[in-house]
Amino acid sequence: MDTLDLARWQFAITTVYHFFFVPVTISLVAITAGLQTAWYRTGKEKYLRLTKFYGKLFLINIAMGVVTGLVQEFQFGMNWSDYSRFVGDVFGAPLALEGLLAFFLESTFIGLWMFGWDRLPRLVHLGCIWMVVLGTQLSAYFILAANSWMQNPVGFRVNTERGRAELTDLWAVLTNKVVLVTYPHTIFAAFMVGGAFVAGVALWHLIRRPSVDKDVFRSALKIGASIVLVASAGVAISGDLQGKVMTEVQPMKMAAAEALYETEKPASFSAFTIGTLDGSKEIFSIKVPYLLSFLATGHFDGEVQGINSLQEAYEALYGPGSYKPNIPLTYWTFRLMIGVGMASAAVALWLLWTTRRGRAPNARLIWLAAPLPLLPLFANTFGWIFTETGRQPWLVFGLLPTASGVSPGTTSGEVITSLVGFTALYGVLAVVETKLLLRTIRAGLAGTDDPAPETDPGTGPDESGKPLSFAY
Repeated sequence: MDTLDLARWQFAITTVYHFFFVPVTISLVAITAGLQTAWYRTGKEKYLRLTKFYGKLFLINIAMGVVTGLVQEFQFGMNWSDYSRFVGDVFGAPLALEGLLAFFLESTFIGLWMFGWDRLPRLVHLGCIWMVVLGTQLSAYFILAANSWMQNPVGFRVNTERGRAELTDLWAVLTNKVVLVTYPHTIFAAFMVGGAFVAGVALWHLIRRPSVDKDVFRSALKIGASIVLVASAGVAISGDLQGKVMTEVQPMKMAAAEALYETEKPASFSAFTIGTLDGSKEIFSIKVPYLLSFLATGHFDGEVQGINSLQEAYEALYGPGSYKPNIPLTYWTFRLMIGVGMASAAVALWLLWTTRRGRAPNARLIWLAAPLPLLPLFANTFGWIFTETGRQPWLVFGLLPTASGVSPGTTSGEVITSLVGFTALYGVLAVVETKLLLRTIRAGLAGTDDPAPETDPGTGPDESGKPLSFAY
């Protein structure tokens, strides 16, 4: 491999690893805030205990997410300096907002929430966790706005003398049509992960320790599975909108998602295809008539452009070269994203059905406890791999080819060294993260010496005078 290939592999590995923590963080903090709100409103101890339990898991996860996220930004200067030089004025604006506003909210109010249980009035303390939720949502939006600019560059002009893109309209970047559909799709997908995580942990406890905190974990199972189902509906609706916008701004990505080489009207969607290794020829396929036309255009008889015609158009517009992404990779990651996501919703629905009307979960379901949160997590990962590889060969669509963004002074040896180092370090961190999570999960719910409030839970300490202790 040359330096470009190695740099792409390094960025892909670190990005995918980092994104394992992102959807859990986004969703679990909101679920924790919802549980604490339920405790504040009802005074029921089970909600307080669940808040503490899942709050600890959230804090373990976000610590890893922050550390791995910082590595992402370092790579812009290490391996992709030409990219940073070209897009820095535009790409840096939403990232600066993310750091100065969103991350500030998260870091400040996480501290207040962690150490303010017995020091802040309950309503103020509850407000702290909701400010963390706001910070994570803003952080997600600003980062997605930056990424969406790479998919559909708007609000800029190219300074030919300085050889870079310059920001002209920040509002256009923040209201890019791509981010407006990508943000809800990403957030709903994240809540599928968080809901499945909550349900999976609860299922494990209900089966392995059926006599310990049964009612509490039963509530958690129902809450988590319900979140998965609601979020899956949101994913489907927002994904449909996203597909139509993607067809408008990146028609080659939609064509690659179907391995559609010739323009069709109407176009079918293949649920399963066997083709040549390079994806250039179909051998066997199971197709759903008219579905691709609807996904791409909103009409069952809509025309969907094929790879070959788009290749000719791009050669006329951008010059000679291949403008096709890796067809087998985009084709299968698109289907794995959809298929694994649907499987997550099906498992959540099955869990709700099998535990209805007070029924205890069958011991044979224990094998679902670990895969349940992994299914939507993998669906998220496949979705991001599709999004980023489907844009190739562009870093910024129509403006900056991937080959033009790599650092000119970086050597293959340097990239290999950092790649091996990062991979080894991330392997160790994965073991540490997994052990911390498993240890906390196995420990189960902590007790509380703070009884349910008798009247107004927002007025301060209860009559017993016992403070609420919450240490990590």
